[in-house]
Amino acid sequence: MSTHVWPPISQEDLIKEEEATLAAELEWLLDTLQETLVSLKAGLEDCASLLSPDKGASTLALSSLRSENVKGFVTRVGTRIIKGDVNLKLTSVPLPRNATSHKLSISQQPQAPTLTLDQLTAARNLINASLDVIDVSTWTGDAKNADFISGQLRLLFDNVQEAKQALKGGPNFQKSWWETPVDEAVSFMRAIARFASYSSDMRVYIQIFDPPCPPTISFHLAISDAAIVLEVRGLEPTDAPPHPESITGLGIRDRVAVALGASKIQTHEELDDTFTYRDMEVRVKEKYRVQSQDPRLLSAMAKLSALEHSVAMSRKALDTVMGKED
Repeated sequence: MSTHVWPPISQEDLIKEEEATLAAELEWLLDTLQETLVSLKAGLEDCASLLSPDKGASTLALSSLRSENVKGFVTRVGTRIIKGDVNLKLTSVPLPRNATSHKLSISQQPQAPTLTLDQLTAARNLINASLDVIDVSTWTGDAKNADFISGQLRLLFDNVQEAKQALKGGPNFQKSWWETPVDEAVSFMRAIARFASYSSDMRVYIQIFDPPCPPTISFHLAISDAAIVLEVRGLEPTDAPPHPESITGLGIRDRVAVALGASKIQTHEELDDTFTYRDMEVRVKEKYRVQSQDPRLLSAMAKLSALEHSVAMSRKALDTVMGKED
């Protein structure tokens, strides 16, 4: 099927009419995109609100299923964990005297460091950057310049996509557990801590946990698919003296722990690897991973997915009218 113009016009006039039609369509689309940007801004402000401290606290349970290895909770406000208590029963780490578990509590001392989730900080910053892009597109830039708006939409798409990815998780946003100890302390402070001879004021200054987290336990928080994920590892220095082994494959200390009701040390994907953790070469003897879905983060990620789709459709429409479509 073919289309003909009636009454017939010259090829030169036909080209002029096509150009005029495309110009009118482009002008209409640019006006429409200004309305779309207003809608996108409202959606981004909703996402920013969900990550804001003004929304209040979210308390999430972090406990292992069908075992007592990890039991506890954390409370999130904005990008920070302001409160938390986690009880750990690890076969590979000796318990304190007269204790039934290792209790890790977020310090409530005013001098204590802040436990911040870097992925949430990245998502919040990217959302704010997206809002800045929209403000430039609608107020200070040339809204009638198709090339300018096309570039702004591309920048907006990249920011929204990265913000969503920050809440989803992945290697670009999640740091390795051995690179980011929660309780980072300088070497001489660790040496002093081994003899428990430092003052309480010094401990508060360098420790997020009160009492401090044992050096053979790694506590790592991250975001994955809008859930708070906790990974706990029982560590052993590679230069630690070997424990006498039995035909069961467990050392004497481990056999005693199992006899008292602890779980047998499980196999995991990091069992044969070594890592540099706090300037020490360590092995991962034990590993547990628990997570809790955060409704506000889930809502924010869903909104960002919808916004990403909307920006992609706007880019495609503008590229088509501008003749940039592949």
